[in-house]
Amino acid sequence: MKQTQRLFSLFLFLSSSFCLLAQKANDVTAPLHAMQPDYVVPYGVPATEKVKATLDRVLNYLDATTPVGFTNRKTGTTFASVSNPDTNVVFKQGDFRLTSYEWGVTYAGMTRVGEVTGDDRYFNYTKERMNFLATAYPSFKKLYEQYPKPANPLRQPVAPHALDDVGAMCAAMIREYRRGNEQSLRPMIDDYIKYVSTKEYRLSDGTLARNRPQKNTLWLDDLFMSVPALAQMGKLTGDAKYYNDAVKQVLQFSKRMFNKELGIYMHGWVEEMPVHPEFHWARANGWALMAMTELLDVLPENFGGRTEVLTQLKAHASGLAKYQSGQGFWHQLLDKNDSYLETSATAIYTYCIAKAVNKGWLDAKAFAPMCLLAWNAVSTKVNDKGQVEGTCVGTGMAFDPAFYYYRPVNVYAAHGYGPVLLAGAEVINLLKTHTFEMNDSSVQVK
Repeated sequence: MKQTQRLFSLFLFLSSSFCLLAQKANDVTAPLHAMQPDYVVPYGVPATEKVKATLDRVLNYLDATTPVGFTNRKTGTTFASVSNPDTNVVFKQGDFRLTSYEWGVTYAGMTRVGEVTGDDRYFNYTKERMNFLATAYPSFKKLYEQYPKPANPLRQPVAPHALDDVGAMCAAMIREYRRGNEQSLRPMIDDYIKYVSTKEYRLSDGTLARNRPQKNTLWLDDLFMSVPALAQMGKLTGDAKYYNDAVKQVLQFSKRMFNKELGIYMHGWVEEMPVHPEFHWARANGWALMAMTELLDVLPENFGGRTEVLTQLKAHASGLAKYQSGQGFWHQLLDKNDSYLETSATAIYTYCIAKAVNKGWLDAKAFAPMCLLAWNAVSTKVNDKGQVEGTCVGTGMAFDPAFYYYRPVNVYAAHGYGPVLLAGAEVINLLKTHTFEMNDSSVQVK
């Protein structure tokens, strides 16, 4: 009983002391401007080693859950390679598809982390899986020619149906090919780019389009599904026709779909519609920004149209900056603050804007702090397993808000992984090439 009374007395003493301190902490007695805000996500300059640790969690998770190999779905037998497959042979089961456009972004992200950090594990992730696909490609292409209807694990590269099947993978493979790895990638690269350049549906002026959900529809996503591949092919071959097509796509999409007053893009545009309800979906805006970033990265300095593309990138980045939330994320619909905060788009913007700062395209003092804020937000969405949380699943195009507001999020939405890798890599590069300081409690570039 005495012990309880003593503890109660101590509690009363401490409570009264805290109240007294609170009464004395005013504008005269305390530097209130230096009080620590109650941030929802970490604020400040991230340590390079912490950024790398976050990326390592992603790598370890993906390396374990995207195995290389085949399974016979009828017998259950697994094997590393196959030269004469039948229709029962599929990829060894993993969490993600090795040939999807999302994985094209992931391969690019792995390579970029390797370039920035020198960690060969990231290079090896991409090299191993691309070599695996390139080796299997001829046999499964032949199989598809014999049996086109049964499921084929390499259906996307051997019989593409849309730009989604080819563009991102093509760009990533060209990067790997240019690094001097695996000449057997070239047949896949050539087939991919042939689809982009000659087989995808286009409007009469050559703008890449689709006939869903309406005839003659532009999907903003298709800038990324085409432009980086065209740009990389221009770099690989030196043929200006690829650069010209890439520049044309950026400028013709932007003419129709960029809202100059808001500084952001609508998601979909239909040629026959006189009025377009605008829905500014975050990830599609990310794909557009990434398309311009990747194009400018390889487009020769004096190439016709480069100035116009750079001007468009600057206008878009400035527009996006207005919509970043106080938590560092962007909303699912950029200009709708009651839509949820979305991870993949935030990671894409982090990567593109940080790269633009590192390249000197955007002013560091104006744009670098927002990149660190965005990265700090994204890092909170990489869980202990290395899974990326808060990513919107695959999304079609609509002209009503509910469609976008209620799209699910899922850790198996593959769209989040490549952007997180790219964002982390470019933030590490940003931290290496710029000096930051905390000035009056805010992040500043020195």
